Amino acid sequence: MDEITAQELKERLSRSNNMQLIDVREPEEFEICNLGGELIPLGDLPKQSARIRRDIPVVVVCHHGFRSAQAINYLTQRLGFENLLNLKGGIHAWATQVDPGMAVY
Repeated sequence: MDEITAQELKERLSRSNNMQLIDVREPEEFEICNLGGELIPLGDLPKQSARIRRDIPVVVVCHHGFRSAQAINYLTQRLGFENLLNLKGGIHAWATQVDPGMAVY
């Protein structure tokens, strides 16, 4: 599985917005803190997968990187996605390494 660090994501976002962010946490977690992007809770992936693009890089985000890894495994093995990146350490890594003002939980 391909991963991207919080710092690498920050650099890519500053150079281009030609990527999609998918957050697979629950709505109440997304309300606490998020990177923008689209919220598709992990349990909703099977019926919401059509919202995920195949033509640009897609970064999948969760709290610490475990649920996003599950999402990527599902999407690659079951649906043939080949353009997915897991945010290593999740949004927690972003908050501690890139944006210390972001809420953590």
